[in-house]
Amino acid sequence: MSEKKLNLLQEFLPITTEQWMEKITTDLKGADFDKKLVWHTNEGFNVKPFYRAEDTANLQTTAGLPGEFPFLRGTKEDNNWLVCQKIKVTNAAEANKKALDILNKGVNSLHFSINANDVDAKFIEDLLDGIAADAVELKFKLCIRQSPEFVGLLLDYFKSKNYDLSKLEGAILADPMKKMLKKGKDFPKDFVADLLRDIAVAAKELPKYRTANVSAVSLGNAGAYITQELGYALAWGVEYLDMLIDSGIDKAEAAKRIKFTFGVGGNYFMEIAKFRAARLLWAKIVEAYKPESENAAKMHIHATTSKYNKTIFDAYVNMLRTQTEAMSATLGGVDSLTVLGYDFTYQTPDEFSERIARNQQLLLKEESHFDKVTDPSAGSYYIETLTVSIAEQAWKLFLEVQDGGGFHTEVKNGKVQEAVNATHKNRQDALAKRREILLGTNQFPNFNEIASSKLPKEEEKHICGCATKGENEIPTLNKSREAEEFETLRFATENAAKRPKVFMLTIGNLAMRLARAQFSSNFFACAGYEIIDNLGFKTVEEGVEAAQKVGADIIVLCSSDDEYAELAPAAFKAINGKQLFVVAGAPACMDDLKAAGIEYFVNVRSNVLETLKGFNAKLLG
Repeated sequence: MSEKKLNLLQEFLPITTEQWMEKITTDLKGADFDKKLVWHTNEGFNVKPFYRAEDTANLQTTAGLPGEFPFLRGTKEDNNWLVCQKIKVTNAAEANKKALDILNKGVNSLHFSINANDVDAKFIEDLLDGIAADAVELKFKLCIRQSPEFVGLLLDYFKSKNYDLSKLEGAILADPMKKMLKKGKDFPKDFVADLLRDIAVAAKELPKYRTANVSAVSLGNAGAYITQELGYALAWGVEYLDMLIDSGIDKAEAAKRIKFTFGVGGNYFMEIAKFRAARLLWAKIVEAYKPESENAAKMHIHATTSKYNKTIFDAYVNMLRTQTEAMSATLGGVDSLTVLGYDFTYQTPDEFSERIARNQQLLLKEESHFDKVTDPSAGSYYIETLTVSIAEQAWKLFLEVQDGGGFHTEVKNGKVQEAVNATHKNRQDALAKRREILLGTNQFPNFNEIASSKLPKEEEKHICGCATKGENEIPTLNKSREAEEFETLRFATENAAKRPKVFMLTIGNLAMRLARAQFSSNFFACAGYEIIDNLGFKTVEEGVEAAQKVGADIIVLCSSDDEYAELAPAAFKAINGKQLFVVAGAPACMDDLKAAGIEYFVNVRSNVLETLKGFNAKLLG
């Protein structure tokens, strides 16, 4: 057997960046490189089509190790994360039964959302019966005003079970400013500071319990761009940190009490970079306070898959979305993760969807071994560059908020809500024009899906003593999902007395008529219309006759630009106003066709949502 080893790298000469650019310039045939190949991101920076070692040569992000300051590569030496599942608690015994069941199915972090006002010692005992609090992370969300008292009752329970309090890990998910953003409550700064102090003091004997939660996920669920979510999260965290320190709590202790809950969306590589940048920036912020312990600068991150980009129609696609999101979060080194059930958009997730959501994480651990390698993206020219770019943009926003008086002031004045809601509007507009794609919603919908039984469920309300008092006193975040307006279109079609029929009148050039019929079919199917496609007709009169025979409401002429000048007027004349007539494309003769009375055209520049709203208004009354 030959001892000679094959080294493929020796077979190829090194290629310089200049040589690559020469080749690219040649292939572009005069097209502008920046316009054709550079991605102008919504995050405020540009992304090149390729990166090389020289792009990361001067970046400090490649120097650190996992578990070392500034923790860009992770706050621990391994990549093990906690699999979290949320349980809504209305009955303590029933919630306990569910918790014990899912603990045997791979969950090791329990998030109890306590929807009650009558929390007492018996409630906690029933809720935690049989759960080893020293072997699982416990997180509790409840009325923020009840939280200090709840911590006292929880502490009494732990002591009664003889737990070593120093080893218990968990969180009280108290976040007054989240209520300001989502509910419009005008909480005074002193009230927020006093509340956070009281909870932290109550939990003094539980050193590994986080008591102030930065719910940055609420920004992501409102449509915020990645740099907005991160920049505002940092300012939010600093606000809570200052409040705790000013109330007399030690700097290191205050930093260790803060937990960050981020969303994770579908922008795969950017989301990985976001978590890396987040740890870096938070470590630098905490370092500036000069805490006694360097470990105080570790950012504790919980991630949850996004609500913003999930859909009711073609809901199984949500599984694909949450899978890539789970991969981004875990490769990015989060401490714990919640994967939402694919069906949460229209019902309380059932046992099947919850099982799938759990197993999505377990597959990443047990079969893909994501927990075995820490920060596997380290050294990637692309991700290292993204990390720095995201950090720079987020830091700019952080400084702007600080210059404006801090996060509480900016929220109270509505500045944060205004900025995020503007982003929400921009993304809705991009979706309407297909610059942003949601498969199954504004592109490639399931033509014949009926979802009347999947009526959107109302957002779960957290019942507490301050649930309705003082709501909407300040501006709030827009909480609608990205797909909701398209879903409204389809529900209107389903509820109509008659489902509109769209007939593809295909004629002429074979390649163009097939391409435009496919485009138009997907276009009108986004409103739930019945699509009738065809192989082709010899004359427009034959096509119109066939369309009228099947009772079409819309006839779409699909052919080539060169043939439209003759075919479109002929088809328009044959229809004689009995059906709505649409030309697929944007031919050079469009102005002439409009002058002849042809009103409707659909093409890649069309606003899909507004166009379909117009047809709905005409066809559904």
